[in-house]
Amino acid sequence: MSQKILVAGVGNIFKRDDGFGVAVVERLLKDPVPVGVEVVDYGIRGVHLAYTLLDGYDLLVLIDAVERDGPPGTLYLIEADLTPTPVPEGEAPEPHMVDAHDMAPQEVLALVPALGGTVNRVMVIGCQPESIEDGMGLSDPVSASIEDAARMVVELLQTEMDTSAVGRGESSS
Repeated sequence: MSQKILVAGVGNIFKRDDGFGVAVVERLLKDPVPVGVEVVDYGIRGVHLAYTLLDGYDLLVLIDAVERDGPPGTLYLIEADLTPTPVPEGEAPEPHMVDAHDMAPQEVLALVPALGGTVNRVMVIGCQPESIEDGMGLSDPVSASIEDAARMVVELLQTEMDTSAVGRGESSS
């Protein structure tokens, strides 16, 4: 049985470089994707992504702008830590209102177990933004990183699929 993988681009295209994930997904959709892989632009629809994850995926590849203090356009491959934040004994977690159109990826991932699902592995391909101020269009350094980010996704998928095939005793020739 092959892996079930979701590649999700997230971000707000009306906040300059925050639209990075959306732009990479647009690029990825120009080429065929492997069987078992879904590539979807979720934009600011975090609740939709959370509900999609209830279908059960072996791997979520999340593409987003990430603040890492590097030069704008720098790409990062990050394995997300899915360890829940502990709540001190005797205390309830702080309730907060969720804005369905402004959910950070960690809030989306935290929502899945609350909905009765599980999140297995999450890899983030992130890009250091130059600006996430109101406005349309990616900055030049972030725009220049789209091809490399798409290549990173393809390489990650290939590695995951090769690893899965080897785990099943198939050759990866």
